[in-house]
Amino acid sequence: MAPADATAEHAVATEAAARRLLAHAARAERGRLVAPVLLGLAGTLAAIAQAWLIARLLAALLGLGTEAGWPEFAGAAALALVTTGLGLAQERAQQAAGEAAKARLRAAAFARLLEAGPLDARPVGERTALVVDRIEALEGYFARWLPAAALALLAPVLVAGAAALLADPASGLILLAAGLLVPLVQGVSGIGAAQAARRQFDALQRLSGRFLDRMRGLPTLVLFNQQEAEANRLGAVAQELRRRTMRVLRVAFLSSAGLELIAAGALALLAIRHGAALAAAAAATAGAPQGQAAAEGLFVLLLVPAFFAPLRGFAAAYHERLAARGAAAALAPLLDEARPDWPAPQPGLLLAEVPPKVTVTFQDVRLSYDPTRPPALDGLSFRVLPGETLVLAGASGSGKTSVLRLLMGFVRPDGGRIAINGRDVTLLRPSELRRLSAYVGQRAHLFRATLRENIRLARPDATDAQIEAAARAAGVMEFAAALPQGLDTLVGEGGWGLSGGQAQRVAVARAFLRDVPLVLLDEPTAHLDPGTEAAMWESLRRLCVGRTAIIATHSRTARNGALRGARVLEIAAGRALGTARAAGA
Repeated sequence: MAPADATAEHAVATEAAARRLLAHAARAERGRLVAPVLLGLAGTLAAIAQAWLIARLLAALLGLGTEAGWPEFAGAAALALVTTGLGLAQERAQQAAGEAAKARLRAAAFARLLEAGPLDARPVGERTALVVDRIEALEGYFARWLPAAALALLAPVLVAGAAALLADPASGLILLAAGLLVPLVQGVSGIGAAQAARRQFDALQRLSGRFLDRMRGLPTLVLFNQQEAEANRLGAVAQELRRRTMRVLRVAFLSSAGLELIAAGALALLAIRHGAALAAAAAATAGAPQGQAAAEGLFVLLLVPAFFAPLRGFAAAYHERLAARGAAAALAPLLDEARPDWPAPQPGLLLAEVPPKVTVTFQDVRLSYDPTRPPALDGLSFRVLPGETLVLAGASGSGKTSVLRLLMGFVRPDGGRIAINGRDVTLLRPSELRRLSAYVGQRAHLFRATLRENIRLARPDATDAQIEAAARAAGVMEFAAALPQGLDTLVGEGGWGLSGGQAQRVAVARAFLRDVPLVLLDEPTAHLDPGTEAAMWESLRRLCVGRTAIIATHSRTARNGALRGARVLEIAAGRALGTARAAGA
């Protein structure tokens, strides 16, 4: 397939996925969208009645042969208050619909990102832009565009019908013809606008991702004296975003100008049609027929703002639709349920309780992330008994981390069988697998919070005594005692203020506090100096006692007996090289 054909096919597929996403979300929020539409229609009816009363008052004031007085004035004033109240209620209902849609979509996006876990290769900045900026851009679609589109279909029909019934049919037809021109103008001005909106959001996502990434790496930029060059590059990306935003705004201005031109034309036609009747009524000395015709002519002219008000809302919200299409195109790969290549939320069984001991069995397990590359696991088999520690050793890319991902439920095997206590783990919901295990990776991520709060993350219901016991077991108290407020000392984002070894001890304290039967360690002593590494292995040895432990590591210390009684299994290319041997043998 030619590259141009592939690009076109991808664009069509993306557009279809965006439409599916918006349609599905609209169906989910249908109940909340009824209220603003009904309130808008009620406001239109009130505006029609108000126009009729004002027309009679004006005809009487101008001496055109009609009788009207204080009752009409009081009725018009009351209807003005009613219209204002209905407008405020409609705004609140629209805002509630938009907030509910955002909450639903954001929860779904978070669920999909959490389901994908570490397999999502997008930068953090892009993921942040997805769940914040892209979903925020969809609020106008639900809060303004959908109600405006419904009202643009229904409300003008009510107004034109009132003009035809209370004045003359020709006036109603003129209004309807003018209303039919509005979607035509919107369609002409919107050619290519969806692509412009999509490019604008792509530029915003690039800027957001790059800015967050560079802010995290600011010390490195300063170290290499690249801060000014990077600022210039960020400025260029920001300029691109500005240009694309202005292109989208031009579409909104063009559509508004077209609508105003149609409204002016309709008003001119109606004025010409009813001008003769008004002149005749003004020339006549008296007479009910002339006065009635004059009131009807004024009524039709006063209906023009009420007729075009929902159409103006439609035109104003048109760019919300364009922005939503662009945002939905970016969100579709994450939320589109029709994509089989994205991990969907997995159903499965729930654990009645966490078992006190577990046996882990891999039997001819196969796993591939990409069919064009060699498999990550190619028939791997081993068994780890309760209280036993297995060290997975091998070069980078041999499949060690994939074993841990399978046991944490982030991926599912392509073949073979993984069992815990003899039960197939694929029958469990992935989140239940994570209930069974405590994980310590290469680099602990600490949040901007106290040491106590960072440890409590592993078990929010833990008492202070339990947190302190976990901190002592992991060696955290050895350095926390020297801090100004002990465990209540505030730690900066990413563990700022602590060394790498101290941050890892906090991660180990989380594992102690979690107190589950399965321990998964992925290069837990990487990047540590020999002295810190030795102390860390001592803490990990205490953590593994009485638990089933699987450790993926390059460390010679681990393979040479740092964990007494551990077995070592060498793996390469996703396969076991022989059987497991005793550590240090």
